[in-house]
Amino acid sequence: MKKELPLVDKEYVLEKFQSKGGWTFARIPEIPKSKAAFGLLRVRGTIDSFSFTAAHLMPDGKGGLFLPVKAAIRKQIKKKEGDKVRIVLYEDNMPVELPEEFAICLTDEPDAHIAFRAMSNGEQKAMIEYIFSAKNESTRIDRMAKAINDLISKR
Repeated sequence: MKKELPLVDKEYVLEKFQSKGGWTFARIPEIPKSKAAFGLLRVRGTIDSFSFTAAHLMPDGKGGLFLPVKAAIRKQIKKKEGDKVRIVLYEDNMPVELPEEFAICLTDEPDAHIAFRAMSNGEQKAMIEYIFSAKNESTRIDRMAKAINDLISKR
């Protein structure tokens, strides 16, 4: 059986966005943004031996990607902004199920449903992840509406 190679396996410095409530994160410059659909790349891996799945590398606005490091993880590994962490990342290719609320929207718009089904599994997954990575409901609803409209325009 072929051993999976990591996307990255090295030490990074934890940084923090300086705005109120700013995220703590690690910049991952070795992975090109072009590898990330809609700017997001779903990954799994470890941070100082703390395992995680279904995380997203996110665009930093400067052409690169970063990995947000949640407070619960930082607490477990006893690290904060400025500390070095060892990060090992793999692309997370676990299948994503179609969330019920998006399935209902697709059922209500047959042209969108046909266009969605014509997309590759990776494109479908990226669209679903983009929509449902929104932190609040109103943003998810806006993203769903835009996705449905974009799909209809493809038909």
